[in-house]
Amino acid sequence: MSDSKAQVQEFLDIINEQVLAYEKSQDTEALAAARDLILDVESKGGRVHVTGIGKPGHLSGYVASLLSSTGTPAYELHGTEAVHGSSGQVVPGDVVIAISNSGETNELKATVTALKKNGAKIISVTGNPESWLAKQGDVALIAGVTQEGDSMNKPPRASILAEALCLQSLSILLQNEKKLTKDQYVKWHPGGSLGKSILEEQKEGK
Repeated sequence: MSDSKAQVQEFLDIINEQVLAYEKSQDTEALAAARDLILDVESKGGRVHVTGIGKPGHLSGYVASLLSSTGTPAYELHGTEAVHGSSGQVVPGDVVIAISNSGETNELKATVTALKKNGAKIISVTGNPESWLAKQGDVALIAGVTQEGDSMNKPPRASILAEALCLQSLSILLQNEKKLTKDQYVKWHPGGSLGKSILEEQKEGK
């Protein structure tokens, strides 16, 4: 086995191990509580926002887009710009999904503190159940890993996957609760291959 192949295989083995460990530890009751909180907020006219710092900040954009495309309108909130005016997009009664593996990131602490003072509900997504962020959440979703995937064990890799899987699972619960149909889904995907594939299925009577 070449050196490069061995390195990649070691990484993939670690990732597989961490994903399986997360799967076994996933708290479906907490996911259901997060779903119910979002549904309650929406029933009162509130909205959903997603935020994070660094790599989780990039993940927040994907999660907001995924939720929006599956029946739960959501907005990305820049994790640091929030304390420089962008938190104005969050009004009292809204819910914010805040993502941080450590749960101790100073910039996110400032953002979450400001949002809570402004009356927002918080869904915490973190790898550390004892972290500041976990304790600040109205609901805490724990998506922890013990190894990121390399010898440094620092660059976010496995933790980002765990956080993504956690919030994808939440999106499934919301989508199913709202009984999303293909007809509704295609309205939000009129262009591209996703919308085209559904329209073709409908023409074929599937």
